[in-house]
Amino acid sequence: MLTCFIRYEIDPFKKDAFTEYARGWGQAIPRNGADLIGYFGPHEGSATTAYGVYNIETLAAYEAYRARLAADPLGKENYEFAKRERFILKEDRIFLKNLSVPHSPPVLP
Repeated sequence: MLTCFIRYEIDPFKKDAFTEYARGWGQAIPRNGADLIGYFGPHEGSATTAYGVYNIETLAAYEAYRARLAADPLGKENYEFAKRERFILKEDRIFLKNLSVPHSPPVLP
């Protein structure tokens, strides 16, 4: 299992547009085959940093997922929305493996 972390630099005056974008992916990503953990936007601290995080089985599965997402009506709409509104200033993507599993159960005080 791989986890994709997308780091966005967003326009601080267009946070509402990024929120709309994130909600669109909240629908499109799961229905196209990735396990969405979530989209996270500014709350405290930086007003320009946001993240999207999801799990995918393999890089081959990622390529198939991206093709489905690009063909999905909501996926297309979301890509076009971001292009038109220009609220994303920079986007970086990295795939990481969780090296700490299995985790022990939490201990309650």
